[in-house]
Amino acid sequence: MTDAPDSFELLPGDGQSPVILHVPHAARRIPDAVRAGIVLGDRELARELDLITDAHTDRIAEVAAGLAGVTPWRFVNRLSRLVVDPERFPDEREEMLAVGMGAVYTRTTHGDALRSEGVDAGPLVERYFLPYARAMTEAVADRLESTGRAVIIDVHSYPSRRLPYELHGEGPRPPVCLGTDPFHTPPALLDAAREAFGETRLDTPFAGTYVPLEFYGKRPEVSALMVEIRRDTYMAEPGGPAGPGLKRLGAALARLVDGVSR
Repeated sequence: MTDAPDSFELLPGDGQSPVILHVPHAARRIPDAVRAGIVLGDRELARELDLITDAHTDRIAEVAAGLAGVTPWRFVNRLSRLVVDPERFPDEREEMLAVGMGAVYTRTTHGDALRSEGVDAGPLVERYFLPYARAMTEAVADRLESTGRAVIIDVHSYPSRRLPYELHGEGPRPPVCLGTDPFHTPPALLDAAREAFGETRLDTPFAGTYVPLEFYGKRPEVSALMVEIRRDTYMAEPGGPAGPGLKRLGAALARLVDGVSR
């Protein structure tokens, strides 16, 4: 499937589940060859990882999978988003290029240099981004073939205070932000999320959701929602241990999974 077999993992769920819990930003691991191209010192890199990693979201998804009545599938990135960010466009369509955070980041959360000027993103895109995109496309296609539909639930977290890189961070920062797409987020999916999580807001401070490009805007049977959890509700910021909120949020995510699995 890929020449980078340890960079992500598809954890099987029930054959009749349409749900894929997508966890793209939970990891901190950076291969040595990629680390060599990052200009930060070890202490500065550790701090950046604290700020940019959606810590413990893989554990939230794991709890949800264990509690759900019909076990969802989980697609988990095992590398840091500082290697590549699989949810960015790999070309000029990506608005985060304005702050040096396209598919391959060149700037930190505070606008400092992460990689050298003029770095060629192509090798990292080829090595890590494209295999990830192909595998996620295959996972969605498999759910479509098996169940007639696919429900992608993106599991993210975000800091309680705005970081400088955020392009649209001036709005409210609710306990749970629900990122939507006008084509791929049907009202029933939003209703299930609101019922599961309680206090939520739509598309603030982050908007949109992830759908593989092969299906984007074409296949309404593929529905999608981004769940952005404010970090102070379940962990010590930045980059600290999880607290009791993790299990509560895992249970809420399980309720969402159950609500859309029927």
